[in-house]
Amino acid sequence: MKIRFWFLSILMLAVLTATSTLVSADDKNQKGTPVVPPRKGESETIHLVNGKDLEGWEGHQDLWSVQDGVIVAKNSQPIKVSTYLLTKRKFSDFRLTCTVKLVQSEMHSGIALWGRNAPEHGDKYTYAGHLVMFPSGWGMYDLFGRNGLPVDGGPAKKVGKQHDWNDLEILAQGNRVRVAVNGTAVVDWRDPEPDRIKEGPIGLQLHSNTEPQEVHFKNLVLETFPKEDKLTTVK
Repeated sequence: MKIRFWFLSILMLAVLTATSTLVSADDKNQKGTPVVPPRKGESETIHLVNGKDLEGWEGHQDLWSVQDGVIVAKNSQPIKVSTYLLTKRKFSDFRLTCTVKLVQSEMHSGIALWGRNAPEHGDKYTYAGHLVMFPSGWGMYDLFGRNGLPVDGGPAKKVGKQHDWNDLEILAQGNRVRVAVNGTAVVDWRDPEPDRIKEGPIGLQLHSNTEPQEVHFKNLVLETFPKEDKLTTVK
């Protein structure tokens, strides 16, 4: 009887340890953060840029263009409020892979998600929601919300390039965002306030600045409701 009790105790301890390991590996945030599982839907691969023009997008035509298949954001006059090139289609769970480059200025750019167009904040195409930043100040931000999010930009700075092309992967599922830069996983974060998450457009950022800027985006491929629950570009 004692042997059986001992065996069951060891077995229960092993199960609890394994469960604890899985949770800590899956959710690196503070205790009490809810876990929203990936949403269900049709998996579809979408090439967001047709290589010729900005069909499927909306934004200020004098700031955004397509050149040799690359989306170019460029300003010569000051920008008072960060402005975005927005997909006309909205997304919730997705994998986005793209290649990005900060050509001119030291101000960061970024890719916005899980939010909405917010013209009441001073620009017809500004954004309220989550932002994955690059390359200056790698990390995440809550636009017109909580501001800086508790995401360490250090890992991305080690592998990112300031004025060169960076391969970027964003995996957004449930309330979890994972990011890879140049084949290295750099972010794994769950939003502790999942009610803030909205199905929304993808937004490419041209940051507010008094200086001229130029940012390039290419090879933007989005998979809705990803089939694989992992960062596929990680080496």
